[in-house]
Amino acid sequence: MISRPGNDHFGPLLRGDIDVIAAWISRWSAGHTARQVFVIIFGAGAFGAAMGSWRAPEQAVWSAIKLPFVFVATAAGNALLNAMLAPLLGINLTIRESFAAVLMSFALAAVILGAFSPIMVFLVWNLPVSEPGVPVAAAARSVMLLTLIAVIAFAGVTANVRLLHLLRRLGGGVSAARRLLFAWLAVNLLLGTQVSWIARPFIGRVDVPVTFLEAHPLEGNFFEETGRTAAELWRHFFP
Repeated sequence: MISRPGNDHFGPLLRGDIDVIAAWISRWSAGHTARQVFVIIFGAGAFGAAMGSWRAPEQAVWSAIKLPFVFVATAAGNALLNAMLAPLLGINLTIRESFAAVLMSFALAAVILGAFSPIMVFLVWNLPVSEPGVPVAAAARSVMLLTLIAVIAFAGVTANVRLLHLLRRLGGGVSAARRLLFAWLAVNLLLGTQVSWIARPFIGRVDVPVTFLEAHPLEGNFFEETGRTAAELWRHFFP
């Protein structure tokens, strides 16, 4: 028997119960959307607060607000792109079905991030303080940045792969589902990193005052900054 969408909501989502999830998508409503958005706000907000707390309490608040926004904005963009890509890749998805499936995957990713929040707090607690003049403060920031990138990537890939069977259920077979999943992950990467880059900082820098947004948010790009951060961390340990 298929449970009602309002009953035991988290269990079927975490288990990837395809029968229940497919039933939710078939009768998607504003209540479903509100529930998934609430999960994103709570899970991604907790993770954002944990990572922003390394810099300052104010940064923790800003990051807790911005990370859920990045998730919702990326989910909305992905839903539109995936609805256009799906028929080309062999799966006929309506915009409503695409939005429901994408939002559900982001909600699952947010749940995973929420579970990682205590680990991020533990990392913050054990890293050097973020104060100007502390020699290892820059290295600590690099560790924080690369760790959060790795954790967010893990959560996103896990959530999408978890719903692979859902794509098969929606039609097109195994090969079509895998093609759409790959496209799904690629769009998540490109769109998500760009939105998060514009919404930075999430950790902040010790030599710059805490701010909600960068003065020039469109300068540079996520991949350039990630490479530079990894190189700085490498030089710190292997001068």
